[in-house]
Amino acid sequence: MLAKIPFLNRLDPFLVGIVLTVAVAAALPAHGVGLDVFTWASKIAIGLLFFLYGARLSTAEAVAGLRHWRLHATILAVTFVIFPLLGLAAKVFVPWLLTEPLYLGVLYLCLLPSTVQSSIALVSVARGNIPGAVVSASASSLLGILFTPALVAVTMSTQGVTFSSAAVLDIVLMLLVPFVAGQVMRRWIGGWVTAHGKPLKLVDRGSILLVVYVAFSRGMNEGIWTQLSVLRLLALAGVCILLLAIVLALTWYAPAKLGFSYEDRTAILFCGSTKSLATGLPMATVLFPGEPIGLIILPLMLFHQIQLLVCAAIAARLAKQSAEPALQG
Repeated sequence: MLAKIPFLNRLDPFLVGIVLTVAVAAALPAHGVGLDVFTWASKIAIGLLFFLYGARLSTAEAVAGLRHWRLHATILAVTFVIFPLLGLAAKVFVPWLLTEPLYLGVLYLCLLPSTVQSSIALVSVARGNIPGAVVSASASSLLGILFTPALVAVTMSTQGVTFSSAAVLDIVLMLLVPFVAGQVMRRWIGGWVTAHGKPLKLVDRGSILLVVYVAFSRGMNEGIWTQLSVLRLLALAGVCILLLAIVLALTWYAPAKLGFSYEDRTAILFCGSTKSLATGLPMATVLFPGEPIGLIILPLMLFHQIQLLVCAAIAARLAKQSAEPALQG
């Protein structure tokens, strides 16, 4: 059953690649002109990444699935309303558990859209509403291009983070324009993109690894590890676990009170509780050009690992429980 979840087949090479990239950035960070070159390369890679996102997303399927509006509205409310409120509430952990940059990272991860591939895989394992998960996760990813920057502008302006018009222009040029271009080109290249999914995944992951290298190179130049002790890292892990536990409980028990079926509850559980590393890392480089980017993306990277392990265990347990009545019948 767990074989359906790629990131649980032993060690996920992508996660290993992220750790190794951070290690390389710590040992050999880019400086000066070299950092400028890597930064421009990462911007080009981000544009390509979102172009491929647009080329993959089937607009017809997304529109057709919108008929189950209660399901999608519930998932989007958790993603873009409940999560941000929890992120703002996490301010109580500053400064006794979290430093200000780490808190900004926790708040930022709360503003991101849901994962796509991971949440759909989890819903599949748990025998939930797969079509509903596909539509909700895709809609979350698409809306996140607009909603996340807007939420950053609203929430982080009160935390001393400047959100300029230049950042809006960067979002449009680097994320939205390539995504729309991918949607327009899907008519001609959609089949080719689907057929070459595996090699193109290397482009996706390579782009993200490049973003990680640039972010942590900047972090090394800013003295990131001198600002982060082992105790702070453990405290951050504890905050991430607490945040995930609250959302998992909310997305499982509240839908039952609202009359959703088991299949729909499963889609809400996994699409509502997960956050996208693939969207969050590239977007952070655009949104926070003058901030300690390494510390800001660290909570997202940590939360991502925790959510995969915990949600995979829950999906397997739900699959076993859902199969028992069928076996008894």
